[in-house]
Amino acid sequence: MRVLVVNAGSSSLKLRLLDVANGVERSADLAAGADGIDGDGLRDTLAAWPAPDAVGHRVVHGGTHFTGPVHIDASVRAELDALTDLAPLHQPKSLAALDAVAALLPDVPAVACFDTAFHTTIPAEASTYAIPLEWRRRYAIRRYGFHGLSHAYASRRAAQLLEQPRAGLRVVSCHLGAGASLCAVLAGRSVDTTMGFTPLEGLVMATRSGTVDPGLVLWLEEHEHLLPHEIATTLEHRSGLTALAGTGDMREIEAMVDRHDERAQLALDVYVHSLAAGIAAMTTSTGGLDALVFTGGVGENSDLVHRMTAQRLAFLGVAIASPDAGHGGRQQDDDRDISAAGASVRTFVVRAREDVQIADEVRSVSVPSI
Repeated sequence: MRVLVVNAGSSSLKLRLLDVANGVERSADLAAGADGIDGDGLRDTLAAWPAPDAVGHRVVHGGTHFTGPVHIDASVRAELDALTDLAPLHQPKSLAALDAVAALLPDVPAVACFDTAFHTTIPAEASTYAIPLEWRRRYAIRRYGFHGLSHAYASRRAAQLLEQPRAGLRVVSCHLGAGASLCAVLAGRSVDTTMGFTPLEGLVMATRSGTVDPGLVLWLEEHEHLLPHEIATTLEHRSGLTALAGTGDMREIEAMVDRHDERAQLALDVYVHSLAAGIAAMTTSTGGLDALVFTGGVGENSDLVHRMTAQRLAFLGVAIASPDAGHGGRQQDDDRDISAAGASVRTFVVRAREDVQIADEVRSVSVPSI
């Protein structure tokens, strides 16, 4: 089955047409318009491409109801719209892309694939916030987690690289991009993650603060006389690496570190401290660690982050090869094993392939005409 994968982000609409073997036949990244969709660009692109047999949409939030991929019909579309309050920055873009593609390909079945679905297996002790029951019930407050499509792919790819069945395998997946999160994966199932009710919790990110003391938020509201949306905007867009180093781009930060920039060094140290501490915490949910996986823009490309993180996790058995060792020559396609010889934990760098995860999920759903 040929699958068109649609991934609506904050600044672009990513389109990938995958063949039956998940090879990329066509690829396009369209700039986002006012509503997140470049309608003319989308129409022209799809008109020039081979017709897909099905469409897979990345949808950020599935709430508590959608625990796996689902064929999109009118009722599902309405339910997705009702979840917008849980992801007001992301859900509207996904829905705008869904509607735009449906208008251009009305006879092609479409499937929604959710970033939250992989995390619905997280047990109650890891997903429950210690807040009043009436709040949790009224607003469905829990740790939802995000980047699930990326974590699902990276963890199963690690099992393939290890040439081991996923049963019993203990993996921590690190999705490190502009947004960043960790996932503890036991026997192929998510059992813990760092993002929570929103994507703001957890690791230090490019522009997001990650976890901060909630008392600090209340203190700032009182002392700075800030409105909730002003605090939210600051924590979402003006914090993280950007607040510490003046840029959220890890490549720029590393270049600044080479020039002995103290702000950049602090930003890198804070980032790695947050990352290593989070990885160690994830292992308490897996009961140990067999494989550590880096994916995403920073995760795939920053050897410095790999090295600094591994040094802090040496007590867990993490050790990576020196750059001169050429990663042991163990490279498969775009993925590579960077483990040091004899390390008890295998460390991999895996190319982010949410498109493959989505295409596979689409094929798993029984829908009309597929």
